[in-house]
Amino acid sequence: MHGGLRYLEYYEFRLVREALIEREVLLASAPHIIWPLRFVLPHSPGQRPAWLVRAGLFLYDHLGGRKRLPPSRSFDLSRAPEGAPLRPEFRHAFEYSDCWVDDARLVVLNLVDAARLGALVLPRTRATRARRAGETWHLEMQGEDGRVHVVRSRALVNAAGPWVEDVLQHVTNLNSCHSVRLVKGSHVVVPKFWAGSHAYLFQNDDRRVIFANPYEGDLALVGTTDIPYEGRAEDVAIDGAEVEYLLRALGRFLRTPPQAHDIVHAFSGVRPLYDDSSEDPSAVTRDYVLEIDSGPEIPPVLSIFGGKITTYRKLAEHALQRLTPWFPRLSPAWTAGARLPGGDIPGPFEDFVVDLQREYPGLPDKLIRHCARLYGTRARELLGPARTCVDLGRHFGGDFYEREARYLRETEWATHAADVLDRRTKHGLHLTSCQRAAFEDSIGK
Repeated sequence: MHGGLRYLEYYEFRLVREALIEREVLLASAPHIIWPLRFVLPHSPGQRPAWLVRAGLFLYDHLGGRKRLPPSRSFDLSRAPEGAPLRPEFRHAFEYSDCWVDDARLVVLNLVDAARLGALVLPRTRATRARRAGETWHLEMQGEDGRVHVVRSRALVNAAGPWVEDVLQHVTNLNSCHSVRLVKGSHVVVPKFWAGSHAYLFQNDDRRVIFANPYEGDLALVGTTDIPYEGRAEDVAIDGAEVEYLLRALGRFLRTPPQAHDIVHAFSGVRPLYDDSSEDPSAVTRDYVLEIDSGPEIPPVLSIFGGKITTYRKLAEHALQRLTPWFPRLSPAWTAGARLPGGDIPGPFEDFVVDLQREYPGLPDKLIRHCARLYGTRARELLGPARTCVDLGRHFGGDFYEREARYLRETEWATHAADVLDRRTKHGLHLTSCQRAAFEDSIGK
């Protein structure tokens, strides 16, 4: 959840400013799944000049009206604990603030909130055909179970990400003058190789940056790559060259870098970036473009090209503004001051964790912290009257119990094992293969 420090090099000042402002808004809206993170940026003479980094950080500190996060600083690595895992030639570093977000939780909490406000959520349901009939759209959808849903609406919003063009062409039978470029980003998860709650940002020899973030307690998330992708978005996967690239980047900076056999997990995603004709995938804009296909007495379809996670809320506001000619009685924008489900935490998050531990003294502190971090104030709904671990039902391993799996099925549309273990939680990283198989047998793969 960041402004995009490196986007300043491409003069994307408006985008960075909007993202920095949103970073503060979202931090207030969901302090359980979004939290501050300090990034340590080791520096050496062969990298970007120190004056340029310092100037960029000064601009980053002030461009978005930072209020909640501490400012950037520079320091001597030889005297600071942050320098312990680094090679001795790195003697100087910069440090700045951004935020970490559990992106899968962010998605599902927006869905939970939408459902509470009256939305019908249909997971694992594919749009198959949409046609205009007078002033309305008729949309046909098919669920994973084969069930067909037919709905009518006065507008369609095509927020299909990597599939935005597919939806336009094959569902609505329309064309667009805009397009997206698919760029693959891959990550590896390794044992955490430093002490402290900070993250590292390493400037690679190709001028890209690689981050190493604290992840799930004793692990580190290392990424990401930037590779043009031509295949089906749903088939994306990390390859050996990407693994080598990430490990080689770490090897340039660390005294004892992780090796391939240390990798606990690896995964890839596809960024659906707005195609601005840039030759360098890393330079492709992270901004977004909204396109409306409509006409007099013709119901609109609004398609979204590009965007980044930090500006998702602002993007939604802009999308609704574009639709006001068809919905003149829309309420004014209100989400800037709202809390996502579980985010109504009074005071600091750590105080909330302590209070929750006092309410449930018979449950392990680590388990309570897990529930507080993923569910915020909804943790009380999840735990209910439980007083001991026995009350939580079957134990699948780690901090994972039957009660949480049931809660996710009932309130967050989790139907498959991966929905629970890999998406809505990260329990899968902490279970043995036998424990995972046992849970898969209980819920179905």
